[in-house]
Amino acid sequence: MRLPLQFFPIWCFLVLAVVVSAAPGYAAGAIVKDGDTIQLGSVTYRLDGIDAPELDQICVDDHADPWTCGIEAREQLVKLIGASQVHCIDLGADKSRKNRRIGICSADGATAGLNQQMIRLGFAIGFEPASKLHFQEDSASAKDARAGLWKGCFVAPQEFRIGKKDGALLGASCRADRDAEIRAVLFPDDLAMPPNCGIKGKYAVRARITGNIGIYHLQGCLSYPAMTKPDRWFCTEDDAQAAGFRRAYNCRASRSK
Repeated sequence: MRLPLQFFPIWCFLVLAVVVSAAPGYAAGAIVKDGDTIQLGSVTYRLDGIDAPELDQICVDDHADPWTCGIEAREQLVKLIGASQVHCIDLGADKSRKNRRIGICSADGATAGLNQQMIRLGFAIGFEPASKLHFQEDSASAKDARAGLWKGCFVAPQEFRIGKKDGALLGASCRADRDAEIRAVLFPDDLAMPPNCGIKGKYAVRARITGNIGIYHLQGCLSYPAMTKPDRWFCTEDDAQAAGFRRAYNCRASRSK
């Protein structure tokens, strides 16, 4: 098994944000934001009971190569929806992220909900359901079949979000004798920017004064050019703040988009 010692950014992606026809009562349509989040009109839902890789998260595939698993998870959700109408049962506010709801969502004509299908495909893992939804059997089946993420090696999305580099490695391709090399790939020094997600995040001890884990830097801010190796990339300020990052003080009055 040959594993690269560091991740080399992959710049050529065709990234799709799918807009599908809305169910009655919703505004324009549904937008897939990532592997466990969709937007219906002005309402954003996190799919209950699952956790998919973040858009900037890197995994290792079954050939020991770096893999943009967060982008792939989003594409899998795009494919599941296709051109179908989407309906969500609203379970209430998401306590971990403002302006987001928890939902059990389904596409018309499907025999299973989107939540469950993402687990079955192996592109999400089970995560603290707000409802009574639990997907242990589906998750176990996906793991046994080495489906999706499980064919390679990865860290749980929640551990990636907080930069826990010593967390458990998951997947069929994890190897104890390659532990350090694998972790260098999963947490690269030079994390590639997902398309259209240009907000830079950096873990910082000083951010803890304000109850955060890091600081984010917007385009056009004084600190942006000097931040050459961000720990995270975010698409919106809401995403950055929800992940526990505060805006850099030198761009409090932002001139960026």
